[in-house]
Formats: sequence, structure tokens, C-alpha cells
Amino acid sequence: MDERSELLTIGQLADRTGIPVRTLRFWSDEGAVPPASRSAGGYRLYDAGGAARAELVRTLRELSLGLDEVVGVLDGRATLAAVADTHVAAIDAQIRALKVSRAVLSTVSKRNSTAQEAALMNRLARISATERLRIIDDFKADVFGGLDLRPEVRDRLRDLRIELPDEPTPDQVDAWIELAELVQDPGFRTRMRTFLELSVPTPAGEPKPPGARVFWARQVVEQVREARERGVAPGTPAAAGFVAATFSDAEPLAAVLTCVEAGIDARAETYRVLVSRVRGQHAADDAGADLDWLAHALRAVVAREAPRRRTG
Repeated sequence: MDERSELLTIGQLADRTGIPVRTLRFWSDEGAVPPASRSAGGYRLYDAGGAARAELVRTLRELSLGLDEVVGVLDGRATLAAVADTHVAAIDAQIRALKVSRAVLSTVSKRNSTAQEAALMNRLARISATERLRIIDDFKADVFGGLDLRPEVRDRLRDLRIELPDEPTPDQVDAWIELAELVQDPGFRTRMRTFLELSVPTPAGEPKPPGARVFWARQVVEQVREARERGVAPGTPAAAGFVAATFSDAEPLAAVLTCVEAGIDARAETYRVLVSRVRGQHAADDAGADLDWLAHALRAVVAREAPRRRTG
């Protein structure tokens, strides 16, 4: 103690608080823990307020506040609440990034990925939420933008959010990576737009495109699956009977086939399943095999009918 019993030297303050002398000296130089006075020899002296302030600085530093922020709070230039709010936001962002990193690593482990694949997954998964939204919005504008849609269909497509959540599972990260690569492929966009032009419900008052209900109502796909499970092979009379019973005379089978083939070519089922996985939703099983069966069955019927139409 100095001869004035209320004052502590920096060494004594270090002993009392457990804070190293070097740290206290740095804090003092930065104005975080200024000395109350100096001894005759020029040594720093601290009072009880200085000791309390040193404890508070340590607490705030342990909460990851920068020393300049600590000084601002202690000097009244910023409120602790405002600084804390900023740090909460920063910590939340760090937590989200860590959760995404964890999900990426889980995906890498599950896939037994190479270092190059892991780097790609990490880059795609960790791009900002704003950039992820931009990728999807750009895809929707390019593919859906010029379509002549019913208002309710346009609203549904516009409001469809395809976003990786703050706490993604490894499967959601895996699906997002596949989806991000898919929707940025110009070829996929072109094929998807062609398919939608053939299958999206048209404005009110106009007939639905032939084959539209194959993809949008799903009943046909379910019926195809039942036929497949019964062992009906495409190209057989039983499959032809199924086609005749499923599609009305108002739906030209050649046009239905064109729509089905466009959907297969566009990988519409892959897109649908990936969107559901990213959103963490239960999706109907991938109907790719069912659609292939239906396309095969339709081709066989259309091929048999073509000579009749020419001779008729």
C-alpha cells in the first residue's frame, strides 16, 4: 500500500483482482482503468473505484466486448445495453455459421467427400442468407417471370420460400447444395421453362394444358404407381388400357406425352424433392420411375395410333 492507505500500487491491484500486471498496465494506458493518482516516484496508484472498474472491465472483456467498446460504456459514450445488443447479433451470426459448418462436416462425413467436394459444399452452404435468396429469386424471375399464369398460381410461386434455416440438418445442407447447383445451371432453367409452358395451369377460362395434371395434381402418378406395383409393364395391352382409362379424348395423348417427356428432361421431380428437403418438409416420394413408366406406355400407344391417324 501507498502511505495513503486507501490506494493500491498496480502490483497490489493485480494481487487483489487476479488480473496480470501487464494487462492492468495496458488497460490503464488505453483509459479503461485509469489510476486515481501517482506516487512521488511516478508509480500508478488505484483506489477502491479503480479496483471495481478493473473487475468490470474483465467481466465485459470475458463477454467478448472490445476494449474500445468497454471504454465507451464506462465513459458514458455508449450504453451497455446497446453494445450488448450488437454483440448478441454478432454471436447469433457466429452460432448460425457454426451450425452450418457442423451440418457441412456431417454431410462430408456421410458422403465420404473429397477435399474438393468439401470445399464446394462449404462455399455453397455458407454464403449469406441474402445471397441464397438472390440465387432463388434470380431463378424464379428467369423461369417463371414471363409465363402467363393464373393469379393464384403466380402468387403461390412468388411466395414460395426456398431458404436454408438457421439450424440446418445435414440433409438440408446436402439438399441446398444440390439445389443451388441445379437452379444456377442455364440448361436446367431452359428445360424447366419449356416444361412449365406445357404444364402450368393457364389463365381462367382456358382449358388446362394436356398432361398438366400429371405433375400438379399427382393422382395420375399415384395410379401409375399402383399399376407398376401390380406388375403391369409399359407397352403391354394392360398398360394401353390404363392409358385409355386415365386420359380423356379431350387430352391428345401426343401432347400429354410431350408434357411428360419435358418434365422428365427438366428433372422437375428432382427439383420438387430438393425444395421439400431444403424446407424440412415431408415430400411425396420421387416419382421419377413412375413418370418413366408413363412415358414408355404413352409412346407405345401413340406409336400404335399414328398409322391409324395417317390412314384415317
